[in-house]
Amino acid sequence: MSTSLPPLGCLVAFEAVARRRNFTTAANEVHLTPSAVSHQIARLEQFLGMRLFERNARNVELTPAGADYLQRITGALAALGAATDNARKGVRNALHVHSTPSFATLWLMPRLAEFAKEHPHIALTMSASVDHSDFAVGQSDIDIRYGAPHWPQLTVRPIFDEQVMPLASAAFIRRHRIATPEDLLRVPLIQSTVGVVQWPDWFSLHHMAHTPASYAYRFDRAFMALDAAVQGLGVALESTSIGEPLLRQGRLRPVFAAGEALPVQAHFLVYPARHAQRPELVSFVDWLLARAAQPQGDKRVAARAASRRA
Repeated sequence: MSTSLPPLGCLVAFEAVARRRNFTTAANEVHLTPSAVSHQIARLEQFLGMRLFERNARNVELTPAGADYLQRITGALAALGAATDNARKGVRNALHVHSTPSFATLWLMPRLAEFAKEHPHIALTMSASVDHSDFAVGQSDIDIRYGAPHWPQLTVRPIFDEQVMPLASAAFIRRHRIATPEDLLRVPLIQSTVGVVQWPDWFSLHHMAHTPASYAYRFDRAFMALDAAVQGLGVALESTSIGEPLLRQGRLRPVFAAGEALPVQAHFLVYPARHAQRPELVSFVDWLLARAAQPQGDKRVAARAASRRA
């Protein structure tokens, strides 16, 4: 075992105390005495050369360094637990997929039954967060990432070409009588703060000045921005591929025709080259890319929007 890895017992004790914020409760969970847990934490702190907790009479709190360390090891411990559980149950075809929350919620989960039907032999584990997996410690087999594809030494494959455009509820569009891009300057706008395309980009496409003061709401997840638009709180600037279920259901619609969209590639499959020959990963990648290549609802709803405006 690498000398850069601390004893597993120390990590388990640390994660339990960090989650419970109490040595006695954590000790009961990991079947040790509070003194033994305290010893494990001290041993880990000595190994790392930093304090992980601030202790007081009633409970313990993570130091900033401890909080950062917890974030980095939680996924690895979960992956280790899943791998152990699969081994004990004789599972040989396991695949751990990690995804951004909005893609997992709005695009992947509605199609997961299709994957399960086509690949019933694959034992799929899914997790979702904005943090990228650390492949070096086996946190997952494959990532679905969002953003600019700057991930050296990893295989990176774009999932689809997306169209980012203003989306709102039909009632909101009617109520505010939105007919031209200029009309957006007088209505509430919803900002998705982590989007690769922002409102200034879209307004620039139409040679219009715009100030952030026009934002009514700000969200750091696409699914939250889209839900706010469904509720009639404003106009969201989002991918029609990610918002496809809401568009198909009629809960949202493009404010303008497809020609007013900004094309982007922002979602990617990312994995180490050493994983490329794993049959389970190959099956998942082939299925997802084939499904993403099928005609999307965003094209149909954009066409309908164009016909309504004709």
